[in-house]
Amino acid sequence: MTDVTSGKSARRPHHWRRDLIELAALFTAVAVADAIANLIGHQPGGPYLLIVSAVALAATAAFHTWWARRHSHAPPPATDGHPASPSAGTDNDTAETGETVLWRMRTTVQDAPGTLAALCTALARHRIDILTLQTHPLARGTVDEFLLRAPAALPARHLVREVSAAGGSSTWIERADAHDLVDTPTRVLGLATRTALDAAELPLALRQLLGRCTIHSLPALSATGRPTGESAPVEGVLEETVMRLRDPSGGAITVERPYLPFTPTEFARARALVELDARLGPRVPRSEDVLTLPEGDEITVRRADRSDLAAARAMHDRCSEHTLGLRYHGPVADADRYLDHLLSPRFGRTLAVQTASGRLVGLGHLLWDGDETEVALLVEDAWQRRGIGSELLARLVALAVEAGCESVYAVTQAHNTGMVAAMRALSLPLDYQIEEGTLVITARLTAPAPSPARPSSPHEWPEQPPRIRH
Repeated sequence: MTDVTSGKSARRPHHWRRDLIELAALFTAVAVADAIANLIGHQPGGPYLLIVSAVALAATAAFHTWWARRHSHAPPPATDGHPASPSAGTDNDTAETGETVLWRMRTTVQDAPGTLAALCTALARHRIDILTLQTHPLARGTVDEFLLRAPAALPARHLVREVSAAGGSSTWIERADAHDLVDTPTRVLGLATRTALDAAELPLALRQLLGRCTIHSLPALSATGRPTGESAPVEGVLEETVMRLRDPSGGAITVERPYLPFTPTEFARARALVELDARLGPRVPRSEDVLTLPEGDEITVRRADRSDLAAARAMHDRCSEHTLGLRYHGPVADADRYLDHLLSPRFGRTLAVQTASGRLVGLGHLLWDGDETEVALLVEDAWQRRGIGSELLARLVALAVEAGCESVYAVTQAHNTGMVAAMRALSLPLDYQIEEGTLVITARLTAPAPSPARPSSPHEWPEQPPRIRH
């Protein structure tokens, strides 16, 4: 039963006593009118007086009707049966036009009729709009994942308490942005397309698919060529907050997410993305840019992969020990062992510079290391001081921005003036750290985002930012 009653049903039923009183009043009014008409009508000028009185009554009635229509705009009654206050509409307008924020929330509810309805009702009481909803079935219960638009004045802790009171448990919440407004099928298809075009996109696609997480790409062979013992079953392994997937290029991919267990649905999506990468095999976009150096020589900048391993080793042989030492910070004899790892698209992206004759004279590496992605350069001695390093670094930074990285860092020697000059030429905010002759230069690509407020319970918020390590 609703609290709103229509005007027809709100009338009281007629009673026979009321009808009798109205009929008696009508007869009395007729008798009085007849007496007044006989009294005045037989007097001199009586008919004129009656006419003037009738006109005056008609004019009074018309004026009353006009006045009532113009000035009787009383506020409508409230739905709870009490008169609405004049400020009620103002409060609603303020709530409608107030500032809002986006939240991603995940909670576990019982798999029973009415549990989702109770949760939605609790959100509606606080004027929270549900933009998207995903359900992840479990053996016991269901994980519901929401994208919410809530009033900015509503604290995250209060929202978590309301959800818990409505039957939700293991609630996790974090701030969202406009990129989360894309529906899940569209986002997954976009990630699959990126992975299909470039094998280096698989770690990034997994991070965007699963949200806050740490991804370790563990090769089957170490840089020295020894087996690492890292492997995973073909079907993968799911253990609460850790999933292990077989890397198509060898080894294993381990994904970890603190405090927030992976669901079977998420595991199936990640495994499907890895299977797509395995079926397509090695692939790298083959776009090439031809540039002319100030001396007039033409060079070609392109993506490189393991097919360039022989040319890269030949370039190592032409480089001096000083140049290799600045790049690898260790024994020069071990330099060739790193190339197979560095040229693998699983651990990042590599740009190669070759001359018109096809000889490789420079390599630039963008290595996935979470939000602080590493950049590294190697240019053959005879081609240094020609702007090749600056060109490679600018392109690597552009790739990092495209991948959504927040910063890039370079590890070099304090006396490597060429690398320092190339980093300064980026015109980005730089941070310098020097320790025992080793210089780490970090360039911030984006402004640091404000830290959102944390819910009260530790399991409701991941403590670590998403990272990809190699």
